[in-house]
Amino acid sequence: MKKVITDFDLEGKKVIIRCDFNVPIENGIILDDNRIKESLATIKYALDNNAKIILLSHLGRIKSEEDKKNNTLKPVADRLSLLLGKEVIFINETRGLVLENAINNMNLGDIILVQNTRYEDYPDNKESSNDMELGKYWASLGDIFINDAFGTAHRAHASNVGISSNIPSGIGFLVSKELDMLGNLLDNPKSPYVAIMGGAKMKDKIKVMDKLIEKADYILLGGGIANTFLVAEKIDVKASVYDEESVEHAKMLMSRYKNKIILPLDGYGSKEYKDGLEVYYSDVNNIKDGVMMLDLGPKTLELYKKYLVNCNTVFWNGPIGVNYFKNFEYGTKTLCEILKNINAKVVVGGGDSAAAVISLGYKDDFDHISTGGGASLEFIEGKELPGIKFIDNK
Repeated sequence: MKKVITDFDLEGKKVIIRCDFNVPIENGIILDDNRIKESLATIKYALDNNAKIILLSHLGRIKSEEDKKNNTLKPVADRLSLLLGKEVIFINETRGLVLENAINNMNLGDIILVQNTRYEDYPDNKESSNDMELGKYWASLGDIFINDAFGTAHRAHASNVGISSNIPSGIGFLVSKELDMLGNLLDNPKSPYVAIMGGAKMKDKIKVMDKLIEKADYILLGGGIANTFLVAEKIDVKASVYDEESVEHAKMLMSRYKNKIILPLDGYGSKEYKDGLEVYYSDVNNIKDGVMMLDLGPKTLELYKKYLVNCNTVFWNGPIGVNYFKNFEYGTKTLCEILKNINAKVVVGGGDSAAAVISLGYKDDFDHISTGGGASLEFIEGKELPGIKFIDNK
């Protein structure tokens, strides 16, 4: 087991907390502060224990000087100050005397937010390549490192692996909850256990599906993944997106686990990948020429409901339809309603499925919504996450 923030004496210590403040920002306005709010428990614990708090996070991708202007963490510092009711000092540097002096002059309970760690990616890619010198430098600024950024745990960066390799380290409450919730899906899921898999490309999730199908009693499919299995079953999906490279693997899974894999019966589609056009409804066996299926239909949701109402554990990863189009949010919304009203532990994987659940207003209706899309998938695959690997063991 990994050390947690509660395993350390934080009194008077400079505590570096790696957060995930990679939030959508337009014209300096934060559109969704969910990830910032998720970090508050760990930050408040450090505050309550009289630490000097140094926050690190990335934001976006930095490939140019223009990217730096568009991805400053200053709006995050302002929002954090409001949420905490306390000034968060923003340092517009990632290294150097200004940053060092600010840290050396901290009082107990002070909070500093360092500028976007990925500023170090231009021009030399030092953050994302886990540059040893940069990791040592950031580690030298603090006494203890706490990783609370699950969304980057599957990446070996200077701001997670680089720091944790050099000073005493642990995980925060957010990462601890992620590991507990996702770990239970791997080690101890209460049966009946149903997995729901969606998304456009099956090849990105083949290893996850192979792992899930061993543990789950049923897998319900949507999106491009479902279309890939329909093609494997010799159903003509017309203009619908499917993953041609994965059809053979889908055939293999169907031959081995036909009773576990549940495919759509019907859906809604369009002749263009746009909202506001004519909507076509059909069974999967009678899709009109030129139509791409963009959502699940009522027969499918009624079928899926039969598998979900009596289950004890649900893991959902990947969109089952193009829910950000108003015409095609029916399937996702109906699925959310079903899951909201069953007596099962429901865990939603990060990424697009998490975004869909939150945008449709179901953020507080499930046991856990992961903050890491890629990280949650790699963890379910059974991979060791670099951002966790180098954290101290208890």
